[in-house]
Order: sequence, then C-alpha cells, then structure tokens
Amino acid sequence: MSETLKTSDFYYDLPEALIAQTPAEPRDSSRLLVYHRENKSVEHRIFRDITDYLKAGDVLVLNRTRVLPARLYARTEHGGAAEVLLLKRLDLREWEVLVRPGRKCRPGAKLFVNDELSLEVLSVTETGERIVRFFYEGTFEDVLSRAGTMPLPPYIHEKLKDPDRYQTVYSKETGSAAAPTAGLHFTPELLERIRAMGVEIVEVLLHVGLGTFRPVKEENVLDHKMHSEHYEVSEEAAEKINAAKREGRRVVAVGTTSVRTLETVADEKGMLHACTGDTSIFLYPPYKMKCVDALITNFHLPESTLIMLVSCLCSREEILEVYKTAVEEKYRFFSFGDAMMIV
Repeated sequence: MSETLKTSDFYYDLPEALIAQTPAEPRDSSRLLVYHRENKSVEHRIFRDITDYLKAGDVLVLNRTRVLPARLYARTEHGGAAEVLLLKRLDLREWEVLVRPGRKCRPGAKLFVNDELSLEVLSVTETGERIVRFFYEGTFEDVLSRAGTMPLPPYIHEKLKDPDRYQTVYSKETGSAAAPTAGLHFTPELLERIRAMGVEIVEVLLHVGLGTFRPVKEENVLDHKMHSEHYEVSEEAAEKINAAKREGRRVVAVGTTSVRTLETVADEKGMLHACTGDTSIFLYPPYKMKCVDALITNFHLPESTLIMLVSCLCSREEILEVYKTAVEEKYRFFSFGDAMMIV
C-alpha cells in the first residue's frame, strides 16, 4: 500500500473562512472533536472537557519548546528589503535560514537587520535554504528578542496582539520556528486539574522547524524528504513513559511534535531510552505507533505531512471522514484553530 501512496490521497476541501485567524479566549474555550477509534464515533465538546477523556495513570506528554522571534526584516548592502526566517541553529553564530527574495542572497551577500545585528550568507543548501553567520555583541537571544518578530504561519493575516498567545503556557527552551500548536489550548489551571486526577505530565523537547509544515510537493509520498529537527528525551521522561508502557497505562501525546519525538526514540516494544539528537522521521500509513496510544492535536493542512502522521493512528479514510465532519460542523482549522483528540 505504502508504495503507491499519493500526496493527493490526503487532500480535503477546506473553505478559507474556517482558517482561524486569532486564538480562542480563554485558551481552553476552543472546541474539541473527540474521535473514538473503537466504534468510529465522534463527539463534539469544549477543550476544557479533555479531563473526561483522560484517566488516572495516563501519561500526558508535552513538548516544552519555546518559539523564537524568528522573523527578521533586513536590508541588503544596496538598500533592498529582505526577510530572514531562522530555521535551525548550527553552532554559536551559524544558522540555517530561509531568505526572501533569494536572488539577492547568494554566498558572500551581507544583510543588515539593525545597529545590533547583521549576517553574511555562507552557502546555499540543495533545497534553497541559506547557511548564514550572524554578527552581534552580547548574547544572541537578547539581541534577537529586540530584533525579531513572531513567525506566524502565512495563512494567518491578522496581527497577533499578544506574542505569548503563540507560546504554550509550559514552554521553556527557546529554539522553534513555529509553535507546537496543540499545546496552545492548555491553561495552567487545566494542567493542575489534570495532575490532580492522577495523570502524570511528562515533558520532551522537539524544536519545531518549518519543514514539518511545508507542503509535500512530490506526488509519491515516499519521495518527500523531511527536514531534521533537534530533540531531547531525558532519563526521567524515558523512565516514566517506560513504566506506563510496562503497566499497560496510556501514553497520550500532545501534538504531532511530541509524537515524532516519542516514535523516533521508541524501540519495537514502545520503550524509550534517554537521548538527544536530530530526527527527520516521516510517519505515514501504514505505520503503526510503537509508543503513542492517544493523541491531542489540531486540524492540519490538506496534503501535509501532519495529516499523514495523524492517519497512522487509525486510517487515512477515517481521518478524512473526521475532517469532513469537522468542516461540516464549522470547526476552526490550523494553528489558532480547534482541537481533536483521537482515543
């Protein structure tokens, strides 16, 4: 089956009006579609009702990454405008970035962001990204906090009033070019209620690159190449998840980024070992999850690697049917949209 899997097999029709432009207020007031795999039934709830679908002993896995103010507006040596999007840190001063317009940014080109920050293009990758070196005084994070803006996805046209609304309430380590958006629905109070139920909350780290969200251009799914993203699973996280697997308790992943981290590290029996590295794992049917038992996620773009990943929890046909229901019920889609739980 997988040999003939086509990108167009993951297409669904989405009216533009259903693409959420602003986050729900409060965070946990967004809608929640619950899909029960066992009997293929759908329930329509509010996100704070998530507690009805979690139980004592579950392990809820969060991605603690924090989004960088990764979009920089710069000028060329000749005064032209350029936009730089940080993708991945390579070392202290070197980054992989996207630059627009690319024709102005060949190796050797210099770009000036402000009095504190400039960069030089070192090379161009096979897929068109730039490897650049930044020049600044002090610490990069401090300089970037003044120079950069939040890298909202291109389908969001509204200006974000509060940049923290594109961060999860539990974000800690800065390094992502996009938010792990399934986590945006949680409030500190809701997390406390979940803990009080006897659900164990475990954190992993995956710095989200834009490769995850890029459209799949190849018609044969197998020809698509994923960009690599940095991940970390601590000794403590691995031990807690392994204990749950041994005891038959559920591992509930919050977001596709948590899924990718867990499935990268899991062995055939779903057990984890602590490690740090880069993953370019690409999950699509008929892949069967080794570690993840249930998923809390948002609604993803047609023909994206994310809708392919979600299809691994049941089937492509089922997910497309669920998405069709979500469109009919006028759920809000994508980063600031509503949530879905697959149980």
